[in-house]
Amino acid sequence: MSTEIPQSDHQPGMAERAIDTAADVSRTIGEVAGGLHSAVGRLTSAVEESRKPGGTLATVASITREAPLASLFVAFLFGVAVARRR
Repeated sequence: MSTEIPQSDHQPGMAERAIDTAADVSRTIGEVAGGLHSAVGRLTSAVEESRKPGGTLATVASITREAPLASLFVAFLFGVAVARRR
C-alpha cells in the first residue's frame, strides 16, 4: 500500500491558455495606457508652461505674427535640413 498522493498531470487546455493570454494582453494594454496618460499629462503641462509670456512658444508665436513670410522660410529650411538627414 502506497501513502503517496497521486499528482495531477492536468495540462491547461487551449481555452484556458487563450484566457490567460487575453488577461496578460489586457494587463499590458492597461499599463501602456497608464504610461501614455501620464506622458500626455506631462507634455500638456510643458506646453502650457511654454505658452506663458516669455516662454518659447510665446516667443515663436509673436515672431510668426510679426514676420510670417520669414517664419515660413525658416520652417521650410528646417524641413529640408531634416529631410536630407534621413
